[in-house]
Amino acid sequence: MMIMKFGGTSVEDARAMGNVIEIIAGQRARTPIVVLSAIAGATNTLLRSAQIALEGDLSKARAELNDLLERHVLLLENLIDNRSDVQPLLLTVRMRFEELKTLCQGIAILGELTNRSRDAISSVGEELSTAIFAQAMNARGLPAELVDARTWMITDDQFAGAAPLFDRVREEAVRRVLPHSNAGKIVVTQGYIGSTSRGVTTTLGRGGSDYSAAILGAALTVEEIQIWTDVDGVLTADPRIAPSAKKLKVISFREASELAYFGAKVLHPSTIQPAVEKNIPVIVLNSKRPHATGTRIVANPPKTNAAVKSIASKKGITVINIQSTRMLMAYGFLSSIFAVFQRHETSVDLVSTSEVAVSLTIDNTARLEPIVKELRAFAEVTVIEQQAILCVVGEQMRSTTGIVDRVFRALSNVNVMMISQGASEINMSLVVDESVVTQAVQQLHREFFEPVPELDLFEQVDQ
Repeated sequence: MMIMKFGGTSVEDARAMGNVIEIIAGQRARTPIVVLSAIAGATNTLLRSAQIALEGDLSKARAELNDLLERHVLLLENLIDNRSDVQPLLLTVRMRFEELKTLCQGIAILGELTNRSRDAISSVGEELSTAIFAQAMNARGLPAELVDARTWMITDDQFAGAAPLFDRVREEAVRRVLPHSNAGKIVVTQGYIGSTSRGVTTTLGRGGSDYSAAILGAALTVEEIQIWTDVDGVLTADPRIAPSAKKLKVISFREASELAYFGAKVLHPSTIQPAVEKNIPVIVLNSKRPHATGTRIVANPPKTNAAVKSIASKKGITVINIQSTRMLMAYGFLSSIFAVFQRHETSVDLVSTSEVAVSLTIDNTARLEPIVKELRAFAEVTVIEQQAILCVVGEQMRSTTGIVDRVFRALSNVNVMMISQGASEINMSLVVDESVVTQAVQQLHREFFEPVPELDLFEQVDQ
């Protein structure tokens, strides 16, 4: 038994969905459970329509929803040939969009858009994609069973970013998903969405479909978790920045987690953890090129002489410098600082400290103003925006001499504002200005991967 998760670009239209059905049919003997995202762009459109309604332009919000409705109608009509199968589903789709328009009308009248309402609206994308997909599978002779993720993905009530209640998820997954799979059905379920114990719809936050797949895989202790996307696997860098980027055949869970958190777009940052706990391999594959080998993410990959495996970058970073001579060598200084961020529910990425100063980075500035106000009660604070984190990852970095020297020689013409390495033996993170991060990634990629090391770890990306 295994999980096959397909992202939005993998199911963006009838042709893409048909291709995914063929991929699943080819692995039917392995008892796949399919986790599906909304069709590409659907979630953005749904949330945008709600925001437009909040701003008072109800006609424009309805126009957004009508365009998305037509995409789903076109998908249905091009994917399923039998009209008797299409008509009931078409009616369901149209009804859901009428409900969405009513929700938007309520938002416009009240002038209020809560996270609970956002979840109710954005979840419709996954509902519809899975309903259409399961019907299409059955029409092609594959015994699909649609299981609503809200029956097994039980979460807390932190809408728009809910946390799974893992014990409940495990219990409900075994009760509601496993019997269908054991009976020979191919279970189709949604990523991204869940519900509270009272049955109110929640979402896991953007990109949460990967997380859903890993959580379900861990709950059912599957053989492997396949993440099907639109790239060949985990690469040495973003190919849009470094066109000569190579694919990694295998990397460790720890390396993948660091890359995901610090900007690699292949995986959602939280994806790896449930798989790590159960030691379940995660395979990243390309639904556009299903015969490509992908990247295998495992707990203990074969040893390699490649000190650096990949380079990632993350824009939209804000640096906060905090200094206080009054707190010189005083215990509790760091505690006072981080208590402020905790009160304002803002995560910190990197931290660098000295006797009287602390520099740290955040990527969420929604509460920046009150955070700075509180910090200034006991310290001098400066804020530098439009920065980027540059992340060099590899499990052999700490045990390989000369890596730091190579990094800084490659970046000799780039001003580095902040450095963090000691916290992770496999990750060296630097903060640079956003305007030079592309140049910095390219220079580092040339230093470590051009020409590509003659090791079995790297593989050419198909063009």
